[in-house]
Amino acid sequence: MQISIEDDFDLGRIADSGQCFRWERLGENSFRIPLGRRCLRIRGEGGGRYALDCTEAEYQALWRPYFDLDTDYRALRRRIDPEADPFLYQAAEAQQGLRILRQDPWEVTVSFIISQNRNIPAIRRSVELLCRSAGEALTDRAGEVFWTFPTPQAVRALSREALGRCALGYRDKYVRAAAEDACSGRLDYAALAAADGRSALEALTALYGVGIKVASCISLFGLHQTDAFPVDTWIRRVLQNEYPDGYPAARYRPYNGIYQQYMFAYYRGRTPGKPDALCGTKLRETQKPK
Repeated sequence: MQISIEDDFDLGRIADSGQCFRWERLGENSFRIPLGRRCLRIRGEGGGRYALDCTEAEYQALWRPYFDLDTDYRALRRRIDPEADPFLYQAAEAQQGLRILRQDPWEVTVSFIISQNRNIPAIRRSVELLCRSAGEALTDRAGEVFWTFPTPQAVRALSREALGRCALGYRDKYVRAAAEDACSGRLDYAALAAADGRSALEALTALYGVGIKVASCISLFGLHQTDAFPVDTWIRRVLQNEYPDGYPAARYRPYNGIYQQYMFAYYRGRTPGKPDALCGTKLRETQKPK
């Protein structure tokens, strides 16, 4: 099927934004995207037109919400006053097309636990190994195999040796603890999604091995709490260099997380010799295992 999107939508910028780790680039503006037990092939054809290998019913039920196409990102960019905030205006204009995906919160939780102190290729490799170790092999509409993201029960069932083969390093105990919490109900995504931002962060940072930066990423990318504002090395530089008198968070509520993505991508993109990493400093993890 074909769709037309008049709003901001750039597959390449979304893929490179550091919020998702299982998109597979097939060619120029073309990707294969697994989600649950489905796998989409999408190709940009120019002029806001896209070819998708799914039915209309599947698109409406799954992929339209996934791409957050009911949110007007162009209107969100227009909220930025170029005179009052020239930096954010420039960042948003340069990075238009970025969107916050509505991803599975369990997959986001594990992916960002894995992401700590690692670059994107290493994260992608570990996520893929985990999927192959505990996920289910299915075929897409082109007849090619893809792996589902493993359920908490499947991750919990992995032996220590099998989990170790996923190249998680010290993060393996954090992933196992998250699986235990999800299986027991201590990690309740419905309750987290209904909670206010502060309460969600408090609950997420109570997880073993999850600090404030990872919790903020889970809130933004997994719970779609668009006011969540992850602060890593790049955003810390933005705040220091561009907002020495303080970032005006109140002005941009409840969309600070979307504006954070513009700033994050823009600052990384204009920095020569930038490391391909999501977090440049080691988080202090003080939680004890349950």
